[in-house]
Amino acid sequence: MGALPQWGHSLRVLVLGGTGVIGSAVVREIIAHGHEVLGLARSEASATKLRQSGATPLAGDIAAPERWVMALPRVEAVIHMAYDFASDMAAVDRRLLDALLPALAAQPHRIRFIYTGGCWLFGATGEEAATEANSFHPLPAFAWMVPHLQRVLASPDIDGIVIHPAMVYAGAGGVFHRFAREAVERDAIRVVGSEAVRWPLVHSGDLAALYALAIERAPIGESYIGASVEAMPVGRIARAFAERFGTARQEPDIISSAAIVAELGEWARGYALDQRLSGAKARRELGWQPKHLDPLREIAARL
Repeated sequence: MGALPQWGHSLRVLVLGGTGVIGSAVVREIIAHGHEVLGLARSEASATKLRQSGATPLAGDIAAPERWVMALPRVEAVIHMAYDFASDMAAVDRRLLDALLPALAAQPHRIRFIYTGGCWLFGATGEEAATEANSFHPLPAFAWMVPHLQRVLASPDIDGIVIHPAMVYAGAGGVFHRFAREAVERDAIRVVGSEAVRWPLVHSGDLAALYALAIERAPIGESYIGASVEAMPVGRIARAFAERFGTARQEPDIISSAAIVAELGEWARGYALDQRLSGAKARRELGWQPKHLDPLREIAARL
């Protein structure tokens, strides 16, 4: 088990991607653990959101890292979860790492760098739950992420750690947002591929707790899957939202992967991946204790 960094318990943490559903929860959790948070902000709206969460905004854009990395103030840890699903996200991330890693190496302390992977790197898993020991079989749209996370873990100048979030929800937000919207706007909720497709799930609050534990406890070079629910059929999720909102047809509309790709892009093929993922390693090694273990009850209760 890795010890706390040598400079003590209270850390200054730079969060990249700290204003979305996941990032906002992570910022709040890191602050609740007694740490100081700097959040990268590319607009005044993002800066305001960070301030409201208790973080200090740092002006900058991940797409132009050379404009801010050399003026980076002292930090002890970095959490990188800034992805926008655009077609150039691989190039943007590569450029960010090219600029940021040398800048972090020049800091007065070794930096704990948490890189965010994802469940879609594991591909379709079959009946046995995938663990951190499984080989990657990424969706083509995310294949670039594998060498990037390997670069972080292999870097001699930082203390790299990787977290692979499951499908992240927050009430009717995150991956549940489309279900909630379509339950109101359409006469049936669309499901990609089949109702039997299973998604591993994690609530944003539980995932945020995992990031905080990783900052404080994760051994260097380790990876952790953030899945509190190993697998849930997507049809059950859709039907729960249809019941909650009184959608005209409770039975989902089944659409093809090609249809969702035409609408959202190649990355959306992930919605049809049938997966089981285990979060046992994070529970065992970091003491992670997810609290949101019944998403269907939360949907019904409008949590």
